Amino acid sequence: MAFGTRVGDVLVVNRFRVTPQEQDAFRDALEDARAALAACPGFVSGTIGRNVDEPALWVLATTWEGPGAYRRALSSYDVKVRAVPVLGRAVDEPGAYEVVEPGAAINEARARSLG
Repeated sequence: MAFGTRVGDVLVVNRFRVTPQEQDAFRDALEDARAALAACPGFVSGTIGRNVDEPALWVLATTWEGPGAYRRALSSYDVKVRAVPVLGRAVDEPGAYEVVEPGAAINEARARSLG
């Protein structure tokens, strides 16, 4: 499969708007947030980027071994302290995506059992 992903992986995309005055401090905070997330079980990869046409727009894209791994990471004390304050600045939009590879079944939109 491409880019080291596997069926069942979840891609999480957080976008941020950052003023030029806060860019350096934000970048440091975002790198620390990624490091906190990377220390969590189920973390696969993480990339920080900045839009080439609109430099005020930044992104943190992480890949996880499923939605449960990502949700558990957000509950980690270290992530709550180091990453959540930065993630709280994200543009308010859905950010978790299932990885879709050629020929792989995709998630069905239906109610699920908790058991």
